[in-house]
Amino acid sequence: MKLFLVAGEPSGDRLGAALMAGLRTLAPDVTFAGVGGPLMQAEGMDSLFPMEELSVMGIAEVLPKYRHLKRRIRETAQAVIDSGAEALITIDSPDFCLRVARIFKDARPDLRTIHYVAPSVWAWRPGRAAKMAKIIDHVLALLPFEPPYMTAAGMTCDFVGHPVVAEPLATSAERAAFAGEGPLILALPGSRRGEVSRLAPVLGEVLERVRAAHPQARVALPTVRGVADLVADLTADWPIRPQIITDPALKRGAFAAADVALAASGTVSLELAANACPMVIAYRLHPISFWLMRRAALIDTVTLVNLVSETRAVPEFLGPECSADRIAPALLDLLHPGPARQAQLDAMARTMQRLGQGGEPPGLRAARSVLSALMPRPLG
Repeated sequence: MKLFLVAGEPSGDRLGAALMAGLRTLAPDVTFAGVGGPLMQAEGMDSLFPMEELSVMGIAEVLPKYRHLKRRIRETAQAVIDSGAEALITIDSPDFCLRVARIFKDARPDLRTIHYVAPSVWAWRPGRAAKMAKIIDHVLALLPFEPPYMTAAGMTCDFVGHPVVAEPLATSAERAAFAGEGPLILALPGSRRGEVSRLAPVLGEVLERVRAAHPQARVALPTVRGVADLVADLTADWPIRPQIITDPALKRGAFAAADVALAASGTVSLELAANACPMVIAYRLHPISFWLMRRAALIDTVTLVNLVSETRAVPEFLGPECSADRIAPALLDLLHPGPARQAQLDAMARTMQRLGQGGEPPGLRAARSVLSALMPRPLG
């Protein structure tokens, strides 16, 4: 069996690597081709081109690279067609992946297309599911409430669990590296240069208020290597100098040891939930982008912990509400035992249970779902 996989972001690379490992466990003769990052390459893929070429987000970033990305879409689709693969598995990054899938499906309608990570049609643009159903046969969903949205549009779909439940937590030694006096605060301004630039000044103002109440407070700032230099520049004048972390072991230790986190919106809320670290979510957008997002939104929260737990325990400050005057009181409240902190701990525990904690690893569940989707379907 040969499968062609396409991932365009580091999060997709992690999903793809776990899926590949699961597939090799269940079908040892499987081989892979496609586009992936270092984790997928470590599982046996020779990437068609560097995955990092696809890791762009936002109109301002995409426009200068539009012609190059269009060429990569055509190249990738032709590579799938020429590969002899029995199926195409696209992983997240819908703007790129679904365009590849459309070309492939037009050329080979007899072969299966599988998309890993259901589009968030429950949050905005519900019509995307019906459009996706024209080119995708089967979907692997990370969240337990997503399959009905996909099946209603005409695709098959399995909830396979979220990878956060299988990621390793800190050892006692990794956690002990952050022992010290004063509360430890995680600052998480995002992993893209634009969001870091917008959010870092606000986080610095929040920390000024935290230091006034807790003079011995410490700050750890896990980040990715691609923005580490920018983070160092933007935090140089913070009132509490952060410890900037790129090492995975130190990151695990910081997440485990932190008393509270101040984080950009995104899947990082699930990493914090896995470590039972209460959080405040903040995100700053261009005013027009925020207005458009609010008009399109079908939900009243962007935080996955709130959505999966069916609570609103995690406070979030978005757009014009993303200010130190609003954020700091919520963060300070979480530094003390009380109703707000306990409500978050309960919501985080419920979230992890619903995402599959304690069950079969999501990569293996995803592999079972893929193999089931590739089984010959009965006639009629």
